[in-house]
Amino acid sequence: MFTQPLAPIAGSLALSALLAALPLILLFVLLGVFKIKAWVAALIGVATSIIVAIVGWGMPAAMALSATGEGIFYGAFPIMWILLNAIWVYQLSVITGWFDTLGSLIRSVSNDQRILAILIAFCFGALMEALAGFGAPVAISAAMLMAAGMKPIKAAIVSLLANTAPVAFGAMGAPIITLAGAVSSTHPEITVQVLSQMAGRQTPFVAAIVPLVLVFLVDGWRGVRETWPIALSAGVVFGVAQFITSNFITVEITDVVAALVTIGFVLVTLRFWKPKNSIPLEESALHEANSAALVSGRLAHYPEVTATGGRRIWGAIAPYAIIIIIFSISQIPAVKTWLLSIGQVKFPWPGLNALGDDGKMASTILNSSGKPVSTIFTFDHLRATGTLLLLSGIITCFVYKVKASDAVAAYVATIKQLKFTIVTVLSVLALAYVMNLSGQTASLGSALALGLVGAFAFVSPLIGWLGVAITGSDTSSNALFGLLQVTAAEQSGLSPVLMASANSSGGVMGKMISPQNLAVAAAAVGMINKEGDIFRKVVLWSLALLAYFTVIVVLQAGPWSWMVPVVHP
Repeated sequence: MFTQPLAPIAGSLALSALLAALPLILLFVLLGVFKIKAWVAALIGVATSIIVAIVGWGMPAAMALSATGEGIFYGAFPIMWILLNAIWVYQLSVITGWFDTLGSLIRSVSNDQRILAILIAFCFGALMEALAGFGAPVAISAAMLMAAGMKPIKAAIVSLLANTAPVAFGAMGAPIITLAGAVSSTHPEITVQVLSQMAGRQTPFVAAIVPLVLVFLVDGWRGVRETWPIALSAGVVFGVAQFITSNFITVEITDVVAALVTIGFVLVTLRFWKPKNSIPLEESALHEANSAALVSGRLAHYPEVTATGGRRIWGAIAPYAIIIIIFSISQIPAVKTWLLSIGQVKFPWPGLNALGDDGKMASTILNSSGKPVSTIFTFDHLRATGTLLLLSGIITCFVYKVKASDAVAAYVATIKQLKFTIVTVLSVLALAYVMNLSGQTASLGSALALGLVGAFAFVSPLIGWLGVAITGSDTSSNALFGLLQVTAAEQSGLSPVLMASANSSGGVMGKMISPQNLAVAAAAVGMINKEGDIFRKVVLWSLALLAYFTVIVVLQAGPWSWMVPVVHP
């Protein structure tokens, strides 16, 4: 039995938190300052976390290695399983020539980079976040922007920045549902509905400015001056749709409604208004984007695409239309229940559980309060995002008439090209699991919460941001820090509902700098081992958006407290 110590270093929570942060600080410094390759930095980070867990937190070596193994497995499935299949679907369009056709189709809607950043990264990316999540939106929207001709690094940065506003409600509301589950044992009055309402009164403030940030990234202040009417209105429309759906309908379809309404709004607006001085996609950018493909390009034995009219449109968008249909079907309650009944396996992770006196397996890890830490692994193989993407790819093969040998060759080539990304993601998730199960993350979060209890409204979003930066998942961050946020809020005299929601809504700002998501973005645009370059371009934006959101939370804790739903114990 191992009990996670809260302050193992000289009994000091501050010193313990400083040592707990060492693996993460080392990882980001190696990545952003010394420009070490991401996979090397990640391996150094996970090795450091194991040493800190054993030496500093007293975690038995066997448990630390078992936690490492669980993180590696989770990194492989579902995370890398998602990325592999998402990139493979993209490659199928490359080898058949439909990738170029998709680019032409996108440019026919608009050849203005600023408009495409809003339409693809913000709107379509939000739809993919609603249906899939876990890195798929970044990978797919970045590929689509490249298809239109946007330069790879710009496509990666724009896609990462856009993947903020929808994340709190992503994957059919998974982060909010998980957050409610994390706090329900001690605060049953804080329900999914209440948290959905609160998050729906926070994320619209982020949504309102994200399109403006995107056009600034593409074209600086000139882009903001010339496109602010559509950028601002798209953000406001998205935010209003989020508010209405999350507060008065249901959390699961919040992002679906917001994304579809905003896509429709942008397309209709473009029929009557276009920005001045369009920023077209240059031929050099098209060439650079096409050269970023992970396989060699269109295979000669597939004829040039000559389809016109409706066949050309549906052929070009076929992979993405198939993905949307498959994921939508999987969310039908009867289908979802069936997939769970036949395709979900839960088992105690080896090395972290033991037989109790009652003959049942029980966790051998207790948190600092003496409560068991969950070490049950959920292997959701049939309903998993990666599996649904694989099915979408198989259907795409039939639609595009791809030879089985070419499909397999493209998959093998994708694995080979992603080998360093695979090492990076597996190592980062191993680091996250070691930090979480040893208690390092709890010590770090508790130090922030208890050390600044008087200013907790300022700290709450930071804790969520930290959780997502570590785990790469808003869902995981909510499971990790949700109860801590509620407990610290009560000690500070603040609304537990507000602080719990701030963990989720504020956490999404950390997603763009998570090494896991940096690796996904780099792989999607063919910039493997260039994660540090992307990190340096997004880190300040991550911090700036966090600061902006923190102001919103502070106001909601004070003069805007009327925005917080009232709950009764």
